[in-house]
Amino acid sequence: MDASDINRILVNELEAMGFSEAQATKALCSSGNSSLEAAVNWIIDHENDADIDEMSMVPVDIIETPTTSDSEQAKLKAQELRERARKRREEEEKKLEKEREKERIRAGKELFATKRMAEENERKHFEAQRKTEKEEERRARERIRQKLQQDMAERRARLGLSLNSSTSSKSINTSEEETKNPLKVDSATLSDNLATKKEVLMECLRSLRRQHEEEDAKVQRAFKALLVYVRNIVSNADEVKFRKIRLSNPAFQARVGIFKEGVQFLELCGFERVGGGEFLVLHRDKVDMAVLRSAGMVLHSALTNPFFGLLSK
Repeated sequence: MDASDINRILVNELEAMGFSEAQATKALCSSGNSSLEAAVNWIIDHENDADIDEMSMVPVDIIETPTTSDSEQAKLKAQELRERARKRREEEEKKLEKEREKERIRAGKELFATKRMAEENERKHFEAQRKTEKEEERRARERIRQKLQQDMAERRARLGLSLNSSTSSKSINTSEEETKNPLKVDSATLSDNLATKKEVLMECLRSLRRQHEEEDAKVQRAFKALLVYVRNIVSNADEVKFRKIRLSNPAFQARVGIFKEGVQFLELCGFERVGGGEFLVLHRDKVDMAVLRSAGMVLHSALTNPFFGLLSK
């Protein structure tokens, strides 16, 4: 039988399955007239073709042959073929879905690994930066200490006083004071060196962050409020309203007053309690622009460095 010779029985059986004569004819021609199963598989594979329902342009002879199966057998065969084709397509779809899922998992793992690496690099960068800052601060403090000792020795030498007794007494007093309040430093020493003052201000903010690590949102709000207070004074030092704070003010209490370190920071900037402790006031003659600018810098660092105060517990 030529490829263009089509068995009428096969055509009828395909039509009984619900396929059109055009589909049946094309399927049998294309599948070599081998079997119903091959023809059905061809139709399923090409059901989305635009010309699936158009008659073939190639001349086709439909050969009449004796009937070998009844209508009921054709229906059963059709059902069997449809079921087999359906299962085959389901298996292929499952395989494709597994491949797509594997690709999604692979892409997700790759994205997660990239994100982890970026976070780790950022953390190492901040740790290295903090280590460098601490080393610079340590060297600065050491230079200051040596300079202060040298100045003290020169002053006492000019006065003809003994250095050892005074130094010993002062060391004891300083040690006791630092034990009581590590944030409080002798005012004369702070005035002599801005670097020491900056370190004290920074340690005050670190203490605030460490003591209230679980309240990060409130801590950040306190840092922002303190930065506003400092900037207002730097920009408008003659304005009394920027240099006077009522401690009971609800807005102040909600942002800064709830943290003792927040009030201490303002006191380190030069604010003093007046009116029986009702107000914090920075007197005009006590405004130290260098100290306020240092305060602004440490506040900016506290707001922009996510690891501020957490790497030096």
